[in-house]
Amino acid sequence: MRKFTRSAARGGAIALGAALLLAGCAAAPDAPGATTGASGSGEPAATDIQPCIISDSGGFDDRSFNQLGAEGLRAASESIGVEPIEVESQSDADYAANLSSVIDEGCNMVVSVGFALSEATAAAAEANPDISFTIIDDNQIDLPNVKPIVYDTAQAAFLAGYAAASYSTSGIVATWGGMQFPTVTIFMDGFADGVQYYNEQKGANVQVLGWDVDAQTGSFTGGFEAGPTAQQMAETFIQQGADVLLPVGGPIFLSAAEAVRDAGADSGIVMIGVDADLYETSPDNADLFLTSILKGMAEGVQTVVEEAAAGEFSNEPYVGTLENGGVGIAPFHDFEGSVDADLQAELDEIEAAIIAGEIEVNSPASEQINQ
Repeated sequence: MRKFTRSAARGGAIALGAALLLAGCAAAPDAPGATTGASGSGEPAATDIQPCIISDSGGFDDRSFNQLGAEGLRAASESIGVEPIEVESQSDADYAANLSSVIDEGCNMVVSVGFALSEATAAAAEANPDISFTIIDDNQIDLPNVKPIVYDTAQAAFLAGYAAASYSTSGIVATWGGMQFPTVTIFMDGFADGVQYYNEQKGANVQVLGWDVDAQTGSFTGGFEAGPTAQQMAETFIQQGADVLLPVGGPIFLSAAEAVRDAGADSGIVMIGVDADLYETSPDNADLFLTSILKGMAEGVQTVVEEAAAGEFSNEPYVGTLENGGVGIAPFHDFEGSVDADLQAELDEIEAAIIAGEIEVNSPASEQINQ
């Protein structure tokens, strides 16, 4: 299979390496804007690690990004026999206070969930060099006590874009984000490139609304919360004829689902989830999801925390790829009988070609994230 690459006109795009980064941190039970919860084996601790996690403003019930991070921390805590501390941030203003509070409480393995916590995490880590930190979706902190958890999500999004183009009957698909962070646009880059690859292979002309890879401009709701703005954006794309929707930004998919419901059961509009298999984590909307772009964030957090407990912490990034199973796409579930009969075989072939380097998936966002 021939290579699919971006030219220099893509703004100096480089082959995508580690893309998304997960960070976690923790706060005291009485931290400002925080709630606490714990899960564990109840057995005596076999380590002196006290793991904690701090969500971004999306909260741990986002059925996606933050939830997966918390699940990974809980699994690690159970395996090493400790009780984790979970702190839910209500807004950006909570991050620094929550970090400071959990450190005061004795947390020494802090997980920060998301790029938005980067500045606060860097400051806390620099001020506390004896405490280990890990952060999802950010690779900008160059400190010996901060470990990035990153994901080459453009690879998986490429597969989802190809599937979306194959499934679309209107010839129009759409993607948009919460905010224009590299860890968001890297999904959108991969998705748009996957659609373009489908067009090249099939002689088709499926259009992508909401994101221009060349210009690196597109549509964003301005935050990572469900609400009227997120729903209105989905409605706009539906009115423009899009029948496959990829919202990238935690709970904003819930607003998109409302817009799809309002369009009517016979609209034929489907969605693609991000981070988790939203068919599983959002059962009320399971019938809407063609597939999801998966990041193994639970596995990543669990691995990093367990390694720290074993005395094996380092600042070397944890990178999830198609090759190691850190990223991928979910099954078609209820749409298994509706997709093209050859689609899965084509996706398997494309995935193998990406892993072998025969198809090069590039994203300008990777230049900022994978440093």
